[in-house]
Amino acid sequence: MTAEPAPTRVLLADDHTLVRRGVRLILDGEPDLTVVAEAGDGAEAVERARAGDIDLAVLDVAMPRMTGLQAARELSRRLPGLRILILTMYDNEQYFFEALKAGAGGYVLKSVADRDLVEACRAAVRDEPFIYPGAERALVRSYLERLHRGTGVDGLPDRPITEREEEILKLVAEGHTSKEIGTLLFISTKTVERHRANLLHKLGMRDRLELTRYAIRAGLIDP
Repeated sequence: MTAEPAPTRVLLADDHTLVRRGVRLILDGEPDLTVVAEAGDGAEAVERARAGDIDLAVLDVAMPRMTGLQAARELSRRLPGLRILILTMYDNEQYFFEALKAGAGGYVLKSVADRDLVEACRAAVRDEPFIYPGAERALVRSYLERLHRGTGVDGLPDRPITEREEEILKLVAEGHTSKEIGTLLFISTKTVERHRANLLHKLGMRDRLELTRYAIRAGLIDP
């Protein structure tokens, strides 16, 4: 008699406890999926995944300290064998493309999680992409635009700031001091200040208030 394969071990990251509880009920109701760890922000998700015994990370986009997209980039670098899904309320082309660029294999909307999430998890385990219906139009439109411009279809538009600057921008907008940011990111206060100065210069801004407004527009923090 052939033994049943072990369930896929899932890490669930969302800063809303009720959302995690609801998603957990969906996943734990399936024999081939089991939630073995939870996280309330992106940084905690990275820590839990690096601790081991995780096959699939399901990440919200908007979370404190580190967004789901930032966490996805970090996990893709550190744990290339880990499967990643983005579960979000944002039906947003920019987030969708950033999720793909960050290493996510699927993008699922919370509004239809009860319908799509289980199949998205199974597709991720098979190393197959999962794309919600509205995103298919975005992919085709992007492909046609790139062909029209003659720029090819491989790359995505460059972000105006680096990944490290994005991390610092988010933490600045959340109200952390340079010393606190240095501690969170394991860099010196002086390095944080240099990145802040670069951010202001690159974005043509004057102070933390303007940086915070930019972070809200960029989806790094909730308004």
